[in-house]
Amino acid sequence: MKFHLLAAAVVAALTAPDALAQSQSATTSMGTVHVHQARGQLTAHEVLTSVDVLGAEQIEDKTVSQSWELLGQMPGMQLTETRQGAESGKVSFRAFNGEGYLNAIKTLIDGIPSNVNSGNQRFIDMLFPLEIDYIEVVRGTNDPRYGLHNIGGNINFGTRQGGDYTDARLTLGSFDTRVAQIAVGREHGGFAQNYFVGVQTSDGYRAHDASEKYSLGGKWFYGDLDDGMRIGLTARAYHHQADEPGFMTAEELAVDRRGSARRNANDGDDRDMRQVAVHMDLKLAENLVLGSKLYYNRYEDDRRVTFSDLPTGNAPRQRRIWDEKQTGMLATLTWAASDTLTLEGGANHEQQRNGYTRLRFNYTEPTDFDATPARVQNDDFHSFDNTGAYVQAIYQPIDALKIVPAYRVDRFDGATHLLGGVRAPLQDYGTIGQPKLSVVYALSPDTNVYANWGRTFQVLTGSTPPAYLTPGQAAIQPSTNTGMEAGLRFMPFAGTQARLAVWQQDAENEVSNMPATGTNVVLGKTRRRGVDAQIDAQLGERWTVRASHAYQEAKIERDDRPAGLSIEGNEVAATPRYISNLGVDYRASDALEFGLQARGQGDHYLEEQNVTGKFGGFAVVDLGAKYRINPRLSVDLQVKNATAREYVYAWYDTFFQDTAQPMFSPSAGRVLYVGFNMKL
Repeated sequence: MKFHLLAAAVVAALTAPDALAQSQSATTSMGTVHVHQARGQLTAHEVLTSVDVLGAEQIEDKTVSQSWELLGQMPGMQLTETRQGAESGKVSFRAFNGEGYLNAIKTLIDGIPSNVNSGNQRFIDMLFPLEIDYIEVVRGTNDPRYGLHNIGGNINFGTRQGGDYTDARLTLGSFDTRVAQIAVGREHGGFAQNYFVGVQTSDGYRAHDASEKYSLGGKWFYGDLDDGMRIGLTARAYHHQADEPGFMTAEELAVDRRGSARRNANDGDDRDMRQVAVHMDLKLAENLVLGSKLYYNRYEDDRRVTFSDLPTGNAPRQRRIWDEKQTGMLATLTWAASDTLTLEGGANHEQQRNGYTRLRFNYTEPTDFDATPARVQNDDFHSFDNTGAYVQAIYQPIDALKIVPAYRVDRFDGATHLLGGVRAPLQDYGTIGQPKLSVVYALSPDTNVYANWGRTFQVLTGSTPPAYLTPGQAAIQPSTNTGMEAGLRFMPFAGTQARLAVWQQDAENEVSNMPATGTNVVLGKTRRRGVDAQIDAQLGERWTVRASHAYQEAKIERDDRPAGLSIEGNEVAATPRYISNLGVDYRASDALEFGLQARGQGDHYLEEQNVTGKFGGFAVVDLGAKYRINPRLSVDLQVKNATAREYVYAWYDTFFQDTAQPMFSPSAGRVLYVGFNMKL
């Protein structure tokens, strides 16, 4: 019924005679945003219809363990807080979970693809808050710019560019947490330089939970597109060394939620990541702009992990070693053909050369990762290449109406080399076509209605079958996702922006795919749908309020399992029914500010059989205060989880064999941080 009502609203809007002109955007933003997009190229908010942007004011003075946590301020964001050292967690939305089995969110840093092969978002960890200028989230299936991993939408982290500043932040807090950040920008004579250094150390909430990480970044840009060309280089490097406290049984959690079992005493992770990119924008004519990016990503990870104290077998004690290299390019050509028509075409190519080693160890407590492995389960090398292209148009026949059709195609190629000399090609997915359409209509200067429809896809990743056609492996087709959305963006009263939308996304032959373990479970046809509501309001000169509520569900509509084993009608694992946010800022004076951030999400099942009960719900409140001592110096106090709510991340551990059971990673209790901000 909700879909029918909004569809009727869209039709009525398209025939309304008195619609007034406005910028047909369905974008909402929080905080000041400085998006450094080459002029002439299309931005997401110009083209797409479900976009949210988090600006630097809501980012730079926040203290988080990892930067993906910053998205907890934004509407509809599900945070999966695994809290296992470098495997800290990730963000997802549109009823796609963050367990690692279906990584459906494309992640970018300054427009550079930044997912690892599996689709996980580990490159985000390279960023610290003081370096980030904005975070842009695009929901849905109608963005043609990206193919691989862009199943439910994408997130772009834009870092600071240009300007003249020297900003530093020092943070001290609970569990002996220490964070130092310094960001420097210089711009003169058409040459812009930006540098960043970040260090973070912490003993962690639990025993055997220490972590230290280092990040170094630089950006160098020369020229201006108005003069015909802009060229730049971005580079960053990151090192993270962390202990892993391990997952707990319900009994262990009840005894000591801050403890770490002896079995995990040698668990930990050493992770290195690097990213280098060349950016070039050319003004070929007054109305024709070419943008291009060349990039290289490197991901190296050595994780040592023990999943249970089972004394038989060697499955629970593993060392996983990743070495992934990505080399790629993106190019766009944008032509402003007339006042009513803009055309854009784009292409991308990425080559991945990936190694994965997985070693199993015999029972010792703690696990002895220096011993000779009991078994080498994986010693794989696999290539994975993606070529894609798209075209889209912005047609604006009248000021109030914008129509954006688009079409994208993707192809894949690759091969794997496995233990025993096995070689196999990548599944032949053929050419994957993805039509898309967006429409926005302005009912008035303050109100517009929008609708979008589009198709995205899932292909399998990892080094083993069924992603690769080993002998006896059946050919499979990509899973296509078809999504639609209808919404209303309006201004209920002066100083506000609000959005109400309903959406649905149907997948064919969806696969729950975990490359790290070689686990593949065919879910079949799935349906995700939901309702999003959000409002941002400026109440007078002192108060700002932000609130959102996302109701969602993800169900398995059809599977091909025999009677008695079917999971039709069940919920997809780790998908809460609701995600809610509330943010309140109060400016007591020019020098003193107070803030409250609350977020919550519902319980969910841990597996597709839906037999273990529901876990994972929480509601937490963070408080903050900031005092400006002078224009160059300020101090802030942040209290995370102010009510000391005890909640957990839960997953289903099958390593306990006959006693498979939920396992838990507890959240930290109340956490206190003091930050000192300096503008030098």
